[in-house]
This record gives sequence, structure tokens and C-alpha cells, in this order.
Amino acid sequence: MDDKELTKSALYRRIIYRYKKALAHHALIEDGDRILIGLSGGKDSLCLMELLGGTMRIHRPQIVVEALHVRMENIAYESDGHYLQAFADSCGVPLHIVTTSFDPSTDKRKTPCFLCSWNRRKQLFNYAQEHGFNKIALGHHQDDIIHTALMNEFFQGHFSSMPPKLKMDKMPLTLIRPLCHEHEKDLEEYARLRGYVSQKKACPYEDVTHRASIRKIFAEVEALNPEARYSIWHALESLPLSPSQGGGNHPGD
Repeated sequence: MDDKELTKSALYRRIIYRYKKALAHHALIEDGDRILIGLSGGKDSLCLMELLGGTMRIHRPQIVVEALHVRMENIAYESDGHYLQAFADSCGVPLHIVTTSFDPSTDKRKTPCFLCSWNRRKQLFNYAQEHGFNKIALGHHQDDIIHTALMNEFFQGHFSSMPPKLKMDKMPLTLIRPLCHEHEKDLEEYARLRGYVSQKKACPYEDVTHRASIRKIFAEVEALNPEARYSIWHALESLPLSPSQGGGNHPGD
């Protein structure tokens, strides 16, 4: 399928509709915003960069969009830097790459997955503040948000998740999730049709976390009741927002 056919497809129209709905319903972007994308290199953050890059070119609202990719030296989770740069160039989005690491022995109570994600997020927050960005865009889709809610309920004893928009209390930043209405299966199909290139090395922990188990459980629930996602989403939108909802240990790929 070529680009013209893809833009005319029902899949493309569905993704664009949900993206624009998220921007409008949650007031995610405003004129003058400087937005930094947390680019992991996975399908979701690539799609997010493509969509926000397109919004930037419209010039209304007038926004600046750039992306940051954080490499972790001690985790075998690697994206093709040349591909990411070429993709960012095609979207008209400046790309920045930083490299860091962490010592898992400093807190043995936390999993390597949590520590890796926490340190990536720390680099993202620091870079945004140092370079004058007021918003950080993360690539979490609706499935990610629902999975996080189920994880919190099953393992933490409270029902909450990652909100589409969250103004941070301790720093002058707002987190936004423009893909919050997107279904993962649609993004997977879109990535396939667009020919997105996967990471050179996958995260070694991605199939052994609670999130992987919750993903399987939710798939079974949806098989029993296809409307389950909308019921959970409605329940989440009815919750009062708290600062703790900005977390989650998913890197937002």
C-alpha cells in the first residue's frame, strides 16, 4: 500500500480521528507550546512523532516539536540510530540522543525494568527543563493506560492510571499522551503498513514483567466482552486526578 492509498484507508482515518479527538477533548496542545517527545524507537513513539510533526507543520496552533532518544548503556535494548534520525528528518522533527546508565545494586527492591524506565524518564525531564520545553509527549496508547490501571488495582491496591494530561507539581512541565484514544492493534497495523523498523535489540525484560501478564489477561477479558475497554476507560475518566497518576514504569515506546 503506497502513501496515497494509506492516507485514504479506514485505518488512517481512524487513527487521525482519535488523535484529533484526544488533542481537543483533553486540551493537550496550545499555541506557543514547546513539546519534547520521549522517543523510544518503538512503533508508538514513531507514530506519535509522525502525528505531532504533522501538527507542527499546520502552524495552528503554532508549536515547536523535538524528540529525545535515551540510550541505556547497561541494558541490551537498542534502536537503529541512523533509522531514527532519518525518520525524524522525514517528520521535520529535530532529534537528540543521550546515553546514560544505572546501577541496579543501588536499590535491589526495584526490578531492572523499573530502574531503567525511571532513569530514562529522569533524563527526559532534565533535558526538557534545561532546553526550555514546557510539555513532554509520551507514546502511551489506550491499551497501555488500561493495563496500568489493572496492574495498579491487582498489585498496588488502588485503581488509577496514566492520565492523558498531567501538570507536574515539582517542575514546570506537563505530560501529555496524544495517543491515549488509540488501540494498540491499530497502531501495530499502521506500523506494518508504514514499514516502521523495529529495534535492533528488544528489551530483555519485556516478556517477563507483570505488564506482559496483564496484557494476556486483558486480551482474554476483551474476548469475553469486546466492550470491556470502554467500560474501564469510562471508569478511569470518572476518577479525580492525583499526582501519582503520572507514573507507571512503562517506557512509552
